[in-house]
Amino acid sequence: MTDSVDSLGRRFRGESVGRALDLVGERWTLLILREAFFGVRRYGQFVRNLTIPRPTLSARLKSLVDAGLLQRVPYAEDRDEYRLTAAGLELFPAIVILMKWGDKYVPDGDGPAVVLEHSVCGQVGDAYVACRCCGEEITAHNVKAYSGSEA
Repeated sequence: MTDSVDSLGRRFRGESVGRALDLVGERWTLLILREAFFGVRRYGQFVRNLTIPRPTLSARLKSLVDAGLLQRVPYAEDRDEYRLTAAGLELFPAIVILMKWGDKYVPDGDGPAVVLEHSVCGQVGDAYVACRCCGEEITAHNVKAYSGSEA
């Protein structure tokens, strides 16, 4: 019994989903990242595409820069644009999976707002989580979880 209690305590202390959500779990933050994945880089573009209040956008961009997910890059005198860092780019699968889930379970009457076409094969991309070793799709039914200290 002690092992499971200790394991549970460690899981909640080191809970990576909670830490990630503390950083990117706010609605505007995820929408800013989505726009950045699709090529938006400039402050005015974010405002126009998202209809986000300017103070909110400024605060979210600052937090994303501070967290190392975006970087500010000068493109003209006194003008910066925001580019995804390597850490920011690694969130792409999470955004795509959220898009796919939203299209399926919270659909818009007009169909998906964005369809992703795989540039290599030209087909509509159907994202899923897969094992890097064997390539099989990973689902809630074919994995088991154990303490990271056991890895």
